[in-house]
Amino acid sequence: QVQVVESGGGLVQAGGSLRLSCTASGLTFDDYAMAWFRQAPGKEREGVSCIKWSGDSTYYSDIVKGRFTISRDNAKNTLYLQMNSLEPEDTAMYYCAAGRNYRGNALRPDDFAYWGLGTQVTVSS
Repeated sequence: QVQVVESGGGLVQAGGSLRLSCTASGLTFDDYAMAWFRQAPGKEREGVSCIKWSGDSTYYSDIVKGRFTISRDNAKNTLYLQMNSLEPEDTAMYYCAAGRNYRGNALRPDDFAYWGLGTQVTVSS
C-alpha cells in the first residue's frame, strides 16, 4: 500500500522560510517523479514544483521560481521543498504527489497517481 505523508507546514511571517518534507512508502521511490501542489481556500489546486526521479531535472511554476527549491533524497525516500521569501499569497494546503510522467515544462495533477493529505502553510502579513 502506497503512503505519501507531508510534514513541515506551519505559521510564518511574510519574508520568512519553511521547509516541507514528504516521505513515500510502498513504492520504488526513485522510479517516480515527485511534485508539490497547493490549494488555497476557494481556489483551484495549482502546481508548484516537480523533480525528476533521478533528481537531475526540476520544474517550477512562475509564481515560486527563485523563491522555492525542490530536492529529493532517494536513499531516504524523501522529497523536500525549501520555501524562502514567503508571501501571504503562498498561504495554502501543500500536497506532495508521486507519478511516473515527468514533463519538465508543465505540471499537471493527472500525471500523479499518489497523493498525500497535505500540510498547511500560513503566511501572515
